Amino acid sequence: MWGSMGNCGWGWGGMMGVGMLLFWGLLIVVIVLLIRATWGPGRDREKTALDLLKERYARGEIERDEFEQKKRDLEG
Repeated sequence: MWGSMGNCGWGWGGMMGVGMLLFWGLLIVVIVLLIRATWGPGRDREKTALDLLKERYARGEIERDEFEQKKRDLEG
């Protein structure tokens, strides 16, 4: 009875080897997905209107008076 398992071509060693490959492959995929979720590009939040306004002011596209007025408009 047990001898027939060894004659099926794979044997217990072959079946365990495939199982180990699947286990380690799945573990690596999970680790990669966790790393990408933690530090990946999908983590960036959308910029608010105030963020965009600050960027425009920093680049010199608008003057301080215009920046302050638009900031008050957004906050109030």
